[in-house]
Amino acid sequence: MATQGLTTTAAPVNLVGPFTGRSSSSSWSAAAATTATAAPAPDGVEVPREQVEAIRSLNGWVAENMLPLLAPVESAWQPHDHLPRSSEEAGAFAEALAELRAAAACLPDDVLVCLVGNMVTEEALPTYQSIGNRTEGLGDATGSSGLPWARWMRGWAAEENRHGDLLNRYLYLTSRVDMRQVEVTTHHLLRNGMEMLVPKSPYHSLIYGAFQERATFISHSHTARLAAQHGDRTLARICGVIAADERRHEAGYTRVSAKLFFDVDPDGMVRALADVMRRNASCRTAARFAAVAQRAGVYTASDYGDLVEHFVRRWRVADLAGLSSEGRRAQEYVCGLAPKVRRMEELAQRRAARGEPGLARFSWIFDRTLVVG
Repeated sequence: MATQGLTTTAAPVNLVGPFTGRSSSSSWSAAAATTATAAPAPDGVEVPREQVEAIRSLNGWVAENMLPLLAPVESAWQPHDHLPRSSEEAGAFAEALAELRAAAACLPDDVLVCLVGNMVTEEALPTYQSIGNRTEGLGDATGSSGLPWARWMRGWAAEENRHGDLLNRYLYLTSRVDMRQVEVTTHHLLRNGMEMLVPKSPYHSLIYGAFQERATFISHSHTARLAAQHGDRTLARICGVIAADERRHEAGYTRVSAKLFFDVDPDGMVRALADVMRRNASCRTAARFAAVAQRAGVYTASDYGDLVEHFVRRWRVADLAGLSSEGRRAQEYVCGLAPKVRRMEELAQRRAARGEPGLARFSWIFDRTLVVG
């Protein structure tokens, strides 16, 4: 996520990295939103052929262990299931809409801003799918390939597509946000694109996918809890079903990454993991949106620390053996990262306690002002 100048709105794609930074009073306009969740890779970087061969060798494993995680279309939920139904009689629809708006009226502005951020992240699906399809060994070469990796990518995208649709319709019906400004943000987000650390690298893409899915699971789960606390049962249910999808998708990316860590290429995977973590640790973008999410409890620095610890433990990074010298350095860095994140969080909290909170206006909520930091 990158922002330009003082009149920007975050385009919050990357929930993986830590939340840092403080802000002074400023106005965020959706018109300037940009995204850059990772630094550009050097020109001419090629994916090692052994990575591609390792990924392609797992097609059978993917069919047995990942494809069953996708829900059958016939039994899957759809956005229409969780909102007032336009097919009902006018009176019933109007009553259901009035109930939805009454509950949404109780949501604080900071929760709304975080919800918009989550929705915009989901709406960037075309960018994510295009990244997956250009990744060596994972892509769908024909658009309808029968290979298990291609079927996973399409099935994953089909399920993810419902998330943005559902959140968009909910926000539109509440009348609590400036939908045109939200739409402008999404337009910028898709137009500007997203740069991965190592384009076409399957190892980087799978690790990033695991982290991102868990981060969005956490963010949607916390939003569901906050919605319930403020009496919006519809939003609590919406965020709950989305979080459940993210949890299943996380399981897929985590399982295949574990297979690569344990049985296929531990050295290549731990080096890729360190690359992803180094970039996330240096991310300082979208600080104002991040500060709102931190303050609201939607996604915090503590959540990020938990995230790192979870994957280091799940992939047994500390136990990896037979690594190259570069792999051992990557292992040491990754295993020492969570304590560093905890210390950074403590220092940030101390600085925040000593300073005055900043203010920022968000165009998404009709330029109302929020306390940030």
